[in-house]
Amino acid sequence: MYKGILHTHYLVVTLFLIIYVIKTILLLSNKTDLLQTFTKKVKVPEMVISFLFLATGVYLATQLPFGSKYDYLFWIKIAMVLLSIPLAVIGFKKQNKILAALSLLLITGSFGLAEVYHKRKAITTDSTEVVSNDGKTLYEAKCALCHGGDGKLGAAGAKNLTVLTSSVEDIKAVIMNGKNSMPAADVTPEQAAAIADYVVANIQGK
Repeated sequence: MYKGILHTHYLVVTLFLIIYVIKTILLLSNKTDLLQTFTKKVKVPEMVISFLFLATGVYLATQLPFGSKYDYLFWIKIAMVLLSIPLAVIGFKKQNKILAALSLLLITGSFGLAEVYHKRKAITTDSTEVVSNDGKTLYEAKCALCHGGDGKLGAAGAKNLTVLTSSVEDIKAVIMNGKNSMPAADVTPEQAAAIADYVVANIQGK
């Protein structure tokens, strides 16, 4: 479900941005009549896209595993999106080019900031240096942020590990290679095996 909503979010965000780019270009080019015609034609699709944009965004936000030093980027992104909405409404209603352009800049910037946030968060999480081969220590450092200490957290599309019936080798393969929304972990084969052993012995089926 998480992966499907994530793809839907990316799609509606792209469509949302395309619409606002076109509207802003028309406004800045003083093509008022063409802007009004375009706005009327996309009114219903824009409402649907805007709703899906917000709905999928809220859902994904509730699935994020917070705890990184880069979490402030997420809140800056939210502030930029919320600020861009009234600016866009006022800008296009009053045909104020500065406000419309500023709104587009904020929306575009928020999308870029979201990508930076996710990449840096992934790097921070995955680069946690653990030299131990203790399964519990490795699990807490590499897996608990999304799976939770008890395996049930399910953040960012992570599976509930307590309902797994996988073998140690299967779990090790997922840790090493990744699967669906889960990237491959930065661990050695021995560490992956230790994590898999810990999951099977202490979390799976609990």
